[in-house]
Amino acid sequence: MMRYEVLHTVKLCPSYLEVDGNRIAEAGGETSFLTDLYRRLGLDYPKFFKMDILSKVGFLASEFLLEQEGGERFVPRADRAVLLFNRYSSMHADQTFQETIAHPEDFYPKPSVFVYTLPNIVTGEIAIRNKYHGESNFILLPEYSEQAMNQAIERAFLAPGTTSLLTGWLEALSENEYEASCSLITVH
Repeated sequence: MMRYEVLHTVKLCPSYLEVDGNRIAEAGGETSFLTDLYRRLGLDYPKFFKMDILSKVGFLASEFLLEQEGGERFVPRADRAVLLFNRYSSMHADQTFQETIAHPEDFYPKPSVFVYTLPNIVTGEIAIRNKYHGESNFILLPEYSEQAMNQAIERAFLAPGTTSLLTGWLEALSENEYEASCSLITVH
């Protein structure tokens, strides 16, 4: 069994954000909690406001993880992979898109919604923003399973050159029902 070290963790849900086990933000403002967190980071990434809920949650979780890591960012890295998991894929985006095509009299497919009907969009968003050239994968599981996730993590570390991984469980069923439990890990 491979041994790896957890460098940093993030837990994000509709009521709070924890980084490395410390609660650093709680919901309660008049605006969206996710928008508040985005603004707290001081980012200039307007694409955030076009993202579906799954991508917003994954994007913010990754930003808070990588902020803890420190060091230089946005330089090409082939040693870092992105591997996320969930059960319901991109269900919220799928349902939103379905609403745009459900009625023949109001048939108006929206490409800006359709693009998010693939859960791997969030892994790609993280990898592209951070210039990671390692594996980028989103795996669907029938249920949360640390055993299944650990097996996939071990396989990811078998790729030549992969020494670190941004990974975790990322679920978003609605604007008010989401969870990210993500880690930045390295192999020994």
